[in-house]
Amino acid sequence: MKYLFLTLMSFLVLIWRLRRQILFPKPPFAKMYLPVWQETTEHCMALAMPEELCNYKPTEISKTFAEQMVHIGHTVGLLTQRYVEGMKVEPNTPDAPKMVKNEIIPYLQKGFDYVTGTIRAIEQEKLDETCVMYHSGNMASRAFALFYVQDHMANHKAKTNLYLRMNGMEPPEYTW
Repeated sequence: MKYLFLTLMSFLVLIWRLRRQILFPKPPFAKMYLPVWQETTEHCMALAMPEELCNYKPTEISKTFAEQMVHIGHTVGLLTQRYVEGMKVEPNTPDAPKMVKNEIIPYLQKGFDYVTGTIRAIEQEKLDETCVMYHSGNMASRAFALFYVQDHMANHKAKTNLYLRMNGMEPPEYTW
């Protein structure tokens, strides 16, 4: 019985340590950045366009609402892999016009979850490394690249806010 109790306690301590590692980022930067990322992703997930208006776009050259959301879902992971994690990845964006709202929402959430997991798991040494931003050629730390991921998302999220307003809907209030 004592052996069973000690085994159970050891198992619970192991689970607690693993859970703590997964839920709480290690470096101070990641601890500071995680709530900002979570707030902005929650705001983006709250942008709700009715299914019949998901193909709305204000101009011929604009992306549709659905395309904006799929682009966000795809690029948050892509840019994180490329700049924050230093992986060699190529864009492979899904065909948004062929997706329905019930496919887009989980796709978007999957991208956000990927970035959240990266923030929670990344080590300070990785954040301190530098990378070259391919659009500009500028050098930046991988920690700074997380701001780029968020800024890129904010650019497209702002457009979807406008799409809602242009269709007589009020986007969720930004609370950060």
